[in-house]
Amino acid sequence: MPDDAATVPSPWGELARATTTLTSGETLVHDWYSADAGAADGEPELMVRATDAAAASALLPRVAAFFADRAGWQRRATDAVVKEFSAEEPTPDELAEAAHDLVLQTVEVLADGDVVLHLDDSCGAHFLDGYWPAVRFDADDVAVEVTVEA
Repeated sequence: MPDDAATVPSPWGELARATTTLTSGETLVHDWYSADAGAADGEPELMVRATDAAAASALLPRVAAFFADRAGWQRRATDAVVKEFSAEEPTPDELAEAAHDLVLQTVEVLADGDVVLHLDDSCGAHFLDGYWPAVRFDADDVAVEVTVEA
């Protein structure tokens, strides 16, 4: 394996350089490492935006910061989504409903240390099929951007 495809051991599974093999047989190497070994257990996919093993390893403390308070991060993310798309201040019931319905699918740690949580609308009542909210947290763990992705 070339150096840019080396794996990175972590407490959350082995991070491997993400690749896609096309029907032509050509393999595309992406600019992130990923681990989704826990996906069958309901654990989110982990993406670390890095192009080499050393850079991916350097981001592991940021991953650890997330997993040390995963429930807190998830709740702040779902609250941010509701607040972003509400015309009025949301009620505690609306925030609790979103916390239940919006399920964490992917944790993406960017090269600058920002963390993006990609959520799935588990009941289909909040977002159109094929769309999902994502919340970006800055280095101070403040939600700075809420987007809808497809």
